[in-house]
Amino acid sequence: MIKGSQIKNKKDKNNFEDSEDKNDKGNTTSNNPIIVESKRPLKKQKDKKIKYNKNKRNKNSKAINLNINNIDYSVNFENNNNNMIETNKKSKNIRIRNKIKTQFNKTINIDQLKKAMEFNNEELNELPYNLAKQYDKRTYCQYYASLLKTKHSFIFSFINNDDYNSKVIKIDLFFNVFTLNYLVNALFYNDDTMHNIYVNKGSFDFVYQLPKIIYSSLISMVLNILLNLLALSNDEILKFKNNKSSEKIEKEKTDLNKKLKIKFALYFIVSFVLLLFCWYYLSMFGAIYRNTQYHLLKDTLISFMLSLIYPFGIYLLPGIIRIRALSKNENEGEFMYNISKIIQMF
Repeated sequence: MIKGSQIKNKKDKNNFEDSEDKNDKGNTTSNNPIIVESKRPLKKQKDKKIKYNKNKRNKNSKAINLNINNIDYSVNFENNNNNMIETNKKSKNIRIRNKIKTQFNKTINIDQLKKAMEFNNEELNELPYNLAKQYDKRTYCQYYASLLKTKHSFIFSFINNDDYNSKVIKIDLFFNVFTLNYLVNALFYNDDTMHNIYVNKGSFDFVYQLPKIIYSSLISMVLNILLNLLALSNDEILKFKNNKSSEKIEKEKTDLNKKLKIKFALYFIVSFVLLLFCWYYLSMFGAIYRNTQYHLLKDTLISFMLSLIYPFGIYLLPGIIRIRALSKNENEGEFMYNISKIIQMF
């Protein structure tokens, strides 16, 4: 009996399994409720977990990126602030420096204007008596030094810088005066001087040559005055400086520039012609009278040294007269003052 019931149960199980297989094969599109309940929920849970983890990662990565961006932004902001502060400091320093420079330039310009408008040595020496009593407060030594600066050829050319003349032209004028002195001494050599050199057997006779040395120095002084009229620009600039009318100042400025250009051009032309003539005459003289070159050079040096030495003695006299004239009344002092101005011209 037990065996028979077991066989029936097995058959019932087999029939039930066969019917389920047939239903599965026949209804392929139908959904089995057991499978849906058992399998699909597991996949969704896995997907949700994965998505949830991915969302967490994305959120964490976004947060990290936001934090990094915030850090970078804060760093950049701090750097920009530091750069702005540094640029502001630099701009302030530059402004302060520019202000200091402008103030310094203004003070320099004011000092230059004051110096330009003050009387220089030559202006003070040529002032009228009334103005000299008012403005000329120099001592005797200062007046004597001013005469040497303006009248002595070496000091005037190489040391004096207070006038309105060109430094280059003054130096060129000094050497031109020396060559003219050489030429004038050569012109005084005639047959008598040659005979005297022959009688003295080539020795230098100072007493015989002294008058010719003096004459040559005086002639060279006159030629120097004529060259000064073309070379020096001090007088014209002083006239322009002392002009008080401001209406035609631009026109007078252009006229002064034209006049100075013409004067300088004439000076260089005349000096060039004189140098050519000196070179030609002296070279011919040296070729013909070879034994007299030593005497000629000696005469030239003596006459030129005399022209450099005599101002130290002559300019002692006008200072004595001038200082006494400025200390006296107008009637007595003006006459003496004019005499001192005449003496200082030499």
